[in-house]
Amino acid sequence: MDKLLRLLFILFLITLPTLVLGDCTCDKDDGDRDKNKALRYKIAAIIAILAGGAIGVCIPILGKTIPALHPEKNVFFIIKAFAAGVILATGFIHVLPDAFENLTSPCLSENPWGNFPFTGFVAMVSAIGTLMVDACATSYYSRSHFKKAQQAVGDEEKAGEHEGHVHVHTHGTHGHAHGSASSAEEMGSAELIRHRVISQVLELGIVVHSVIIGISLGASESPKTIKPLVAALTFHQFFEGMGLGGCIVQAKFKLRAAAIMALFFSLTTPVGIAIGIGISNVYDENSSTALIVEGIFNAASAGILVYMALVDLLAADFMNPRMQGNGRLQVGANISLLVGAGCMSLLAKWA
Repeated sequence: MDKLLRLLFILFLITLPTLVLGDCTCDKDDGDRDKNKALRYKIAAIIAILAGGAIGVCIPILGKTIPALHPEKNVFFIIKAFAAGVILATGFIHVLPDAFENLTSPCLSENPWGNFPFTGFVAMVSAIGTLMVDACATSYYSRSHFKKAQQAVGDEEKAGEHEGHVHVHTHGTHGHAHGSASSAEEMGSAELIRHRVISQVLELGIVVHSVIIGISLGASESPKTIKPLVAALTFHQFFEGMGLGGCIVQAKFKLRAAAIMALFFSLTTPVGIAIGIGISNVYDENSSTALIVEGIFNAASAGILVYMALVDLLAADFMNPRMQGNGRLQVGANISLLVGAGCMSLLAKWA
């Protein structure tokens, strides 16, 4: 699953720069172009956004050494609600409006782009596709784990039969206890599988729009446009990183896998900026090809993020019996959710 997601992202990363190069269909405003000054801002953006994303995603991961931040603690529910609010606002407030703007641009022909709501359609299909991938991946990993568990139990039973008739009653008693333990282990394993699938699908949704943001910033030659984006996108990546980092912690990946996922997330926007700088001389954000490609990927990313935030993060935690039985935790999580969504929504004023 993780290899497939990474392969899809790599293919997207390779093909996007060639897809966004196109003939201009609308006039550009060249009044605010300053290539040298813009380049300085872009370099500052790469450093700041890389640091912000890395710190954000690493806080929950390194927080495993802090008892209060363990996934079993109530505080973790509140932190995760904040991060889910950030991801939800990212989808609704940042990504989806950009997709609407791209796919309803006057630079595109009226037929078919003006005759059908492609943005909403792509977002809907993306959300449905995410549900299918989510369900199929969880089912696949669950079956795989169940077969291994059944094989292990079968091997133990065969070994017990060789011990002789004298030990049959003892083995039966042990088998009953082992069965109870196995049931608890299977429940824990199923939950762990869900968290791992969630973290990988969520990362895919985040990195797609992060690369698009990076390319758009890197290709711009307007210091007035880039300057406010540096701070806004740094906070944007920081908050998103916290959300992803929380999911990685719950997935209980090994240190190497967690480090790879964190690095992968941290590098996406800076890499996008670098690509944008490289193609800035031939890139035209108003070309029909660029608008269509960016609009479709943004709409797809929005569908993934909204689905993940509502279904896999918020619904799973807010319907958790632990939260349902704790009024104070419910209030804290609701406030945290609103603060997270509010903070990310506020950033839309600048980014």
